[in-house]
Amino acid sequence: MAKSPSSSSFHLQSLKKKKWLLTILALFSISTLIILLMRANDSHSCDDRLFSGTKDSKTLPKSSSPPTSPLYFMKSKLVLMVSHELSLSGGPLLLMELAFLLRGVGAEVVWITYQKPADADEVVYSLENKMLDRGVQIFNAKGQKAIDTALKADLVVLNTAVAGKWLDAVLKDNVPRVLPKILWWIHEMRGHYFKLEFVKHLPYVAAAMIDSHTTAEYWKNRTKERLGLKMPDTFVVHLGNSKDLMEVAENNVAKRVLREYVRSTLGVQNEDLLFAIINSVSRGKGQDLFLRSFHESLQIIKEKKLQVPPMHAMVVGSDMSAQTKFETELRNFVTEKKIQNRVHFINKTLTVAPYLASIDVLVQNSQARGECFGRITIEAMAFQLPVLGTAAGGTMEIVVNETTGLLHPAGKDGVTPLARNMVKLATHVERRLTMGWKGYERVKERFLEHHMAERIAYVLKEVLRKAKNHT
Repeated sequence: MAKSPSSSSFHLQSLKKKKWLLTILALFSISTLIILLMRANDSHSCDDRLFSGTKDSKTLPKSSSPPTSPLYFMKSKLVLMVSHELSLSGGPLLLMELAFLLRGVGAEVVWITYQKPADADEVVYSLENKMLDRGVQIFNAKGQKAIDTALKADLVVLNTAVAGKWLDAVLKDNVPRVLPKILWWIHEMRGHYFKLEFVKHLPYVAAAMIDSHTTAEYWKNRTKERLGLKMPDTFVVHLGNSKDLMEVAENNVAKRVLREYVRSTLGVQNEDLLFAIINSVSRGKGQDLFLRSFHESLQIIKEKKLQVPPMHAMVVGSDMSAQTKFETELRNFVTEKKIQNRVHFINKTLTVAPYLASIDVLVQNSQARGECFGRITIEAMAFQLPVLGTAAGGTMEIVVNETTGLLHPAGKDGVTPLARNMVKLATHVERRLTMGWKGYERVKERFLEHHMAERIAYVLKEVLRKAKNHT
């Protein structure tokens, strides 16, 4: 039977929309190099100064926007980057982003991964190819090339505390020659990273760079109290959104197409309210408490007979292939509470832009000391989304409570407050939209790529100066 003209027209429009979507996804698959942060946590009040240190950290100057990259002085410099792993977690992806920024100004960048899986790994293969395509060289972490590069390099960046194990294991007697030109970029907040075998050389490197004031203060106190070590010169560098992500966030047509597509695949209507948590699934990221809060918010709405659009929850960062006990707990809870039609699980992905475009509110529910920084938070704010976050860690340096979002306590004590905050935003559309816009303005003011590049440039200049003086 021949298709009717209306059917053909609909089919053509559908094909055009899908082609448009694929184009957008292709453009921005590399854009969100941050994603599902597997970092640990801490707490501090929001500092209105763009550059400021903790009590014993270096205070950085205010930023400006020069016509050329602030990292241009790194042209022709040799930089060795040491990552303890290569995965979809925050630390490696941040280091990759810095590698691309340095390649963009003509630096020679060499990457080594200390802990690589013995068998072929799809994620490692994909990320290594992204780096090779951008001109980043990849060497064996334990080979002679890695040692030679460390000795010749103008700068060595150790990424995360665990990367410290590489020094003694590979460099051995050459460690003292390399320490004066090491910048140690630390993201961890969990107590088990405070081991002497990881950080015994920390006091002797040129500098440490940490993502938030809270984390810097925590490291200073913890290393002194637990290990008897003194931190080196420590710089607090808030992160910034990539230009690619900002292009999507500021393109209303792209956002509308992505929103419609994602929601249609989930069975969520355009007028429905969609709350999302975007982190790799683990107990420390608080997906279990998020789902409890979501269920409680539905109960509040029902009991008070509030008139709100249908509400949905989305968990981005799932990995059922791993079949972890925690992931199973989450799905069992959803089944037990009979909210399967309202809760949606999405697998880990490098591309978070489509999901940010599709949601109405981001929930940053990291537990204990919170996030070290929380890159997904500033990404969500770029999409003009209000943030419901735990009052802990770097989140408190990003979210302005009652202005760009609402904060709630970490732990079980935060379940009911988070549920109430969900209801608040569900019942006050204008407030939700205003918070989203205020968050976007805050991102434009201090959380862009050029802000981050300027902050990092200041640190790199200090490290290069120290290395030169030491030589």
